[in-house]
Amino acid sequence: MEEREPSTSRQSNPEQPQPWTAESPPPSRLSPPPQTLTPVQSIQNNEEDQDFHKIPEQGTQQSKGCLKKLKHGLKSLWTTRLTLESDDKKLQVRTTLKELVVYILFLVLLSIVAIGMTSTSMYYVTKVMSELFLDSSSGSVSFRTVGSVGDTWTFLQGILPSALHWNLWYNRSLPSSFVFYENKLLGLPRIRQLKVSNNSCVVHEYFRDIIFDCYGEYSESNEDRNSKYDVDNYTAFTYQSEASLDGSSSEGKLTSYSGGGFVQNLGTTKLQTTQIMEHLFRKSWITRGTRALFIDFTVYNANVNLFCVVRLSVEFPATGGAMTSWSFRTVKLLRYVTVFDFFVLACEGFFAFFILYYIIEELLEISHVKLAYFKSVWNLLDITVIIISIVILVFDVYRTVTVDKKLKELTNKPDQFQDFDFISLWQIRFDNAIAITVFIAWVKLFKYVSFNKTMTQLTSTLARCAKDLAGFAVMYFIVFLAFTQLGYLLFGSKLKDFSDFTSSFFALFNIILGSFDFYALREVDPYLGPTFFMLFIFFIFFILVNMFLAIINDTYSEVKSELANQSDDFQISDYFLTRYRKTLGKIHAKEDRVLDLDDVLKYADANADGKIDFDEWRQDLIKRGYANGEIEALFCKYDADGSRYLDQEEQMRLRQDLEKQKEQITKDYDHLNETQNQASENDDSDNDSVTGGSAPRGTRGGFSGVLYEEYTHLCRRVERMEHAVGGIIGKIDAVLSKLANLEKAKIRRRDAIAKILNYLSEGDNKDQVNKEMIESMLKQELSQQEGEETGTGQSEGSLPTSIRESPEVTCYTDNEEDKTYE
Repeated sequence: MEEREPSTSRQSNPEQPQPWTAESPPPSRLSPPPQTLTPVQSIQNNEEDQDFHKIPEQGTQQSKGCLKKLKHGLKSLWTTRLTLESDDKKLQVRTTLKELVVYILFLVLLSIVAIGMTSTSMYYVTKVMSELFLDSSSGSVSFRTVGSVGDTWTFLQGILPSALHWNLWYNRSLPSSFVFYENKLLGLPRIRQLKVSNNSCVVHEYFRDIIFDCYGEYSESNEDRNSKYDVDNYTAFTYQSEASLDGSSSEGKLTSYSGGGFVQNLGTTKLQTTQIMEHLFRKSWITRGTRALFIDFTVYNANVNLFCVVRLSVEFPATGGAMTSWSFRTVKLLRYVTVFDFFVLACEGFFAFFILYYIIEELLEISHVKLAYFKSVWNLLDITVIIISIVILVFDVYRTVTVDKKLKELTNKPDQFQDFDFISLWQIRFDNAIAITVFIAWVKLFKYVSFNKTMTQLTSTLARCAKDLAGFAVMYFIVFLAFTQLGYLLFGSKLKDFSDFTSSFFALFNIILGSFDFYALREVDPYLGPTFFMLFIFFIFFILVNMFLAIINDTYSEVKSELANQSDDFQISDYFLTRYRKTLGKIHAKEDRVLDLDDVLKYADANADGKIDFDEWRQDLIKRGYANGEIEALFCKYDADGSRYLDQEEQMRLRQDLEKQKEQITKDYDHLNETQNQASENDDSDNDSVTGGSAPRGTRGGFSGVLYEEYTHLCRRVERMEHAVGGIIGKIDAVLSKLANLEKAKIRRRDAIAKILNYLSEGDNKDQVNKEMIESMLKQELSQQEGEETGTGQSEGSLPTSIRESPEVTCYTDNEEDKTYE
């Protein structure tokens, strides 16, 4: 039986032996013969060798190769599922994972930037400031309860000066110029009013004889801009335009107001502010034409680095009375003070880099799919996030420059009012924009988890029923807006919830959610109120809302049944399972190598002289399927003195290396087991496929049970062993078959000779020549048979044609016997 050569997939060039390392995959302990390589594997190996050993002949080719690699690297950097031109599922999974990892990094940076703009202290600053100015009372009057001009003056003369100026500590021992002892008042507070001129409305002719003045509702065309001279040089009687005040318009409960008006700065102390208010009260600064009064100031809390921009508004409608509103904008205008703030600054830089990255990515996708790009909702969300992020970055720079300018002006002119209203308003809008961006970014995660059919149920359901919902929405809002208009017209003059069209709209939404006051409707109109309520509940709640739910439920059932019969678009679990099995196979290969060398140390010393010479080493490893070059490299690694045998010291060094490798293998098993357990906890549905329902195993490698991968690995080794043993058994069977055929040939020869002898004895005296020839051939046949029995057989002669063709004689030649054997 000829000796098998090691597998070509493992054998390296004998002239250039490659030393074994822990990272290189070791041979199987029962390696298959070289003939087991399939043609496909041979072609792949040849292609890999050609690609690996391909060397450019010229420097220009090297430059082109570098440029090609650079181009390929840049292309792969921005490759997405939309621009991927391959249908390879594995490549699609890797591309999806790359997109998901990059997007998670972007989401983390965006969240850090958003969190860096807010603080839990913002709520408490707003809370203490609002309680101070809104709930402080003088008698029964507080800012919340102001309902007339008299209540307004009570607040301006009593509550406001005390709340603005904390001249002493609580025990009146030391002076203090901070609101609530902690909030520094920036510049001076300011009050501003807007008035309308007389005859800004038309009195009906029936009342012109008794009503001579008419002050209409506020509008810029009706605004009173007539200034009066004041002997005490108060600016409250001089009109100043919005441009001169560098102000901006503001929204009230009734209408929108311009940024100009009659303005008066308050004092730096409580006494000064009180004197100013008394003077304005004596001069009747608030008149019948006054339509809005604004109190503006800004405080800064250095403890938490927060600004609070306060505006208290009192509107005097043309109907009489007063309505109050307020705004407390707690913002972080000085962004970079603490170490964490500078960390946020670094994150903002990386965030800008990611925005540039996604701009290039979206441009590549648009150029690849053209107008089809805009048909995807996810792509529209990408564009939205990019646009909002660009606006955020631009405003970040603008806010920093503007705040620095404001603070420099405050330093140079501390006795002037500093208007932070505009910058605080845009800071709030900036915070809202980034909050929306974070929301959209989180929702966009559905785009990257759509590889699993369970994850796509929501998006698929909404996409499937989008047309039905659009048609239903038209019908729903026609009925809903009809009820809104009806409620406004029926109850708008008596109920606050229906006082205008917008309030009526949201009041009906509250009824759908279960928040309503039925008794108020019945008190307003005992007949129309209940009728309106019951009709709305019947048509909207019982019919339309249930139709809406029915559309979604039916579509969800269809999508779920379809997805149940479909496989996942991207088998992420299978991808990780393949990586897991590949890693486990490498660990098994390392463990096999260590066990082989450990067995060599135990059993290779055939002569028991305490030394392992190269022949013993070689014979043992050849049986285990190792190549000659690898055997030589392993031996030379530990044969330090070049004596061609391993003494006790060298064997000890080999054992120490093997022990270290065993420890490393155990750590690899433990780490792989922990990783797999985490994956199993995250996806319980894949536990059976990962473990294969394996039975418990020993403690080898840190596992508590036999994994399916180890079982299949053992099965492959057994199959290779059966293949090797099968070759040996085949040769043995061939030898036994040959011996059986020889024995049958001898029997047939004896029978043939017996028939010839019978023919000779029974035949008449015929041709003497034929008889002599037959006798000579018989003698030759007998001598050949004796030679074959002794191993010195010669070639068989030819019998006479008459005998060979005789029907009573059957002759076999050696050639025919060989054919029978073959």
